[in-house]
Amino acid sequence: MWEYTDKVREHFFNPRNVGEIEEPDGVGEVGSLACGDALRLTFKLGKDGRITDAKFKTFGCASAIATSSVLTEMIIGMTLEKAEKVTNKDIADYLDGLPEQKMHCSVMGREALEAAIDNCRSGGRKKRQLEGKVVCTCFGVTENEIERVIRENNLTAVDEVTNYCKAGGGCGGCKGQIEKIIEKVQGDKARRKAAPKLHKTVGLTNIEKIQLVQQTINEQIRPALRAHGGNIELIDVEGSKVIVAFRGMCAQCKLAEFTMKDVVEAKLREFVSGELFVEEDKDSANQPHNHRE
Repeated sequence: MWEYTDKVREHFFNPRNVGEIEEPDGVGEVGSLACGDALRLTFKLGKDGRITDAKFKTFGCASAIATSSVLTEMIIGMTLEKAEKVTNKDIADYLDGLPEQKMHCSVMGREALEAAIDNCRSGGRKKRQLEGKVVCTCFGVTENEIERVIRENNLTAVDEVTNYCKAGGGCGGCKGQIEKIIEKVQGDKARRKAAPKLHKTVGLTNIEKIQLVQQTINEQIRPALRAHGGNIELIDVEGSKVIVAFRGMCAQCKLAEFTMKDVVEAKLREFVSGELFVEEDKDSANQPHNHRE
């Protein structure tokens, strides 16, 4: 028997927000009946860009039902930018933990949320697709998915990877490949840990501040925006005010204001200075540009 926490039992026997939202703003579907677990997550946005309602339908074990239920509770009231930061560990922690062999249920919840957010941002056009080479053909798990669960949960053994995403839990023919992926990810983490890090800096000259702001945009902000078809350009830095312009999909997004505060300003305050605030230069949005890389 699995050792379930009181919260897991509560959300299994009394799941919240079961069902499906009519005319949802975001839809995320992950898993399959053939693999034993499937989840459909739908949510609705309010005028302020926050999630006002979320519902789920799931096929799976007690942990799958509990994680789906608690996920809907967690994201109601969040902006999309905050919701997309929810990790499988956050879901498991909210339930006071899950059996190691059931951690894949929390990963399924995180994947469904990401798929629903992508679907929302694309206006309903984008559906979740497998990214990367399929390593585990039994459960359709890609190299990208395996790398992510290893990195986010600091996994070091094949059995742990199986617990988190099922890879290696079928015929076992992919276990050698999983071992190589573990070695690669853990090696990358060790190299990053040894590399110089950005730090908050006090007393910068304006040139140094501009350089650090640009570095933070290039390394911490732009990759996230590009993943959703957007981009950002640094226009100027005036004292504590950073002036930017959104490009691509970000320039047309109704949630750009939230992105500016929850992503751009938050990252600049984390890596440059807590005194910085960001303003958008909307006048340059439709002008030809050559952004700094």
